[in-house]
Amino acid sequence: MKTIDTKCVNALRVFGAEMITNAKSGHPGIVLGAAPIIHTLYTRHLNVNSEDDKWFNRDRFVLSAGHGSTLLYMMLHLSGFDVTLDDLKNFRQKGSKTPGHPEVGHTQGVEITTGPLGQGFATSVGMAIAESYLGAKFNKPGYDVVKHYTYVLCGDGDLQEGVCVEAASLAGHLGLKHLIVLYDSNDIQLDGEVSLANSENTKEKFEAMGWNYLLVEDGNDCDKIDDAIKEAKKSENKPTIIEIKTIIGYGANNSGESSVHGKPLSQDEITILRNNLGYNEAPLTFPEEVKEFYKTNVIDRGYKEDSNWNEMLVAYGQEYPHEYADFLQFIDEDFVVSDLDNIPTYEPGTKESTRKVMGKILDWLGSELPNIIGGSADLSSSTMVKGADGIYGPSNPLGRNIKFGVREFAMAAITNGLTLHGGLRGFCSGFFVFSDYLKPAVRLAALMNLPSLFFFSHDSVCVGEDGPTHQPIEQLAMFRATPNLNVVRPADATEMTSALLQAFEKNTYPTIITSSRQAVPNLDVTQAEGAKRGAYVVFTPSKVAKNTIIACGTELATCIEAAKELEKQKIYANVVSMPSMFLFDQQDEEYKESVLPKNLRTVAVEMGASMPWYKYASYVKGIDTFGASMPINDIYEAFGFRVEDLVEYFKTVLK
Repeated sequence: MKTIDTKCVNALRVFGAEMITNAKSGHPGIVLGAAPIIHTLYTRHLNVNSEDDKWFNRDRFVLSAGHGSTLLYMMLHLSGFDVTLDDLKNFRQKGSKTPGHPEVGHTQGVEITTGPLGQGFATSVGMAIAESYLGAKFNKPGYDVVKHYTYVLCGDGDLQEGVCVEAASLAGHLGLKHLIVLYDSNDIQLDGEVSLANSENTKEKFEAMGWNYLLVEDGNDCDKIDDAIKEAKKSENKPTIIEIKTIIGYGANNSGESSVHGKPLSQDEITILRNNLGYNEAPLTFPEEVKEFYKTNVIDRGYKEDSNWNEMLVAYGQEYPHEYADFLQFIDEDFVVSDLDNIPTYEPGTKESTRKVMGKILDWLGSELPNIIGGSADLSSSTMVKGADGIYGPSNPLGRNIKFGVREFAMAAITNGLTLHGGLRGFCSGFFVFSDYLKPAVRLAALMNLPSLFFFSHDSVCVGEDGPTHQPIEQLAMFRATPNLNVVRPADATEMTSALLQAFEKNTYPTIITSSRQAVPNLDVTQAEGAKRGAYVVFTPSKVAKNTIIACGTELATCIEAAKELEKQKIYANVVSMPSMFLFDQQDEEYKESVLPKNLRTVAVEMGASMPWYKYASYVKGIDTFGASMPINDIYEAFGFRVEDLVEYFKTVLK
């Protein structure tokens, strides 16, 4: 190990600790312990270019242990990204480019928003799948236009999260050889020694899941870390985890103790750290030789690798012009469905479950949009959602149907990774009630402005006989309360088709689309354009309406029939279809008033939690209890959602 490596690592340790002390909050333990890991990765392996930060063939670095953000920000600064010295000094402060945990889109060079442990690891599997698929699709002999690595830095806490095990299991099964996990193994976590909560054998665990396992016994030895990464790169058919034994808080007076995990060092403790490391540079500065070393070994090397790739791409375009044109289209995500002549259609008056409509439209979209990839959580025969071109895996690397298995949380995180990587749009599916298992990944997608797609079938108590464990009640309310998330509940084939076409556009938000188990009538009053605006009027009575009934999904048709019956009894109500509150709230005030006039009494109807609807209605007919096991027809009667039940309810509240 060279003297300059020691100098760089100590500079990172002291600067990082001083950043945290200056901010009065942060996590010095991982900064002091894992500095040699990230230094070695960046200066000897990671190919990035700050002048072309979206270079498609760059390596992806995922800081799954997002509380170690100080490490990442220092790397970005030294690697030439738009993170200044002042930004580092403003760590965790108001308006800073260096927030407490990394946020993609907020700080140049950050690949993914992390913080909730385990999700970075799981999302990296999606990135690795994307690299594998795109490489299989576009690489030619002598032209590896897509060949890069996904590196992950994780800790003990990450690996204890169930989502890590789900994702690792699938990654091993798929043989994702360009996925390399650097495991900062220091045997300490926030509440004490890891052994107090965990005693498994990491080597045997990962090998059993189809991974290579390597061990670096001295986490301060950059050469040994370098050797391990080189060995990992030789893998032919397996992802690799490198367990690197470190000392949490290395150099601090309380190193090796849990107290150093998340408590800033005092100024006196900073002095002790400096003395222990023999470090005498000015506070919150990097020595010139450290900056020069990073310029040569990260900035210049990355620029050269990017330039070489661009030269190769030009030659690739000359020899393979058709593939080159396709490749650029994938990079730009320049896919638009413009010809709808052959899209599946449904005649008004026919009946079909919206899950079956979703399946048929998705199958058609799979042929129209070659960049969409995804699948279901062992439920494709029920949700009707699957990808095209066969099952993705080592024997069919060009398959776009991912068999996620019963791994809902990992499935959603992997979907985020597929989309984050670029070039592909990821989607996944399951029963709506099991969205509880994956909600944190949907939340991160919304936080990242990521257009990931989540499709859920069996969206109400009309699941029927499977009973309350499988009947969603509060899930719509939960997701509708999530910022920057479009939740769509289509009423029929027209609205479902509209929702799917809109979901695959270039959005800055994720989309959830739910679908029904039971068949519903395809109506002659639903409109694609109206659905795209979130809500629109589908029925007006013969005389001036004094009331408005809002509904969505499978309840819309019933509400229209009820409104017609009310008209016979001289109670006049408009019926509004509101498949998406999110989209409706984005409309201008004039449009919103035209759909929901403020001078009309308003009632909303949905077979789920009533809470979200009070934003628009004074009265809500919902279900605020858990469901019950019985046939679907009995469900309608038991919960009061037959036409005659709704008529009686409306008469009591609309008068």
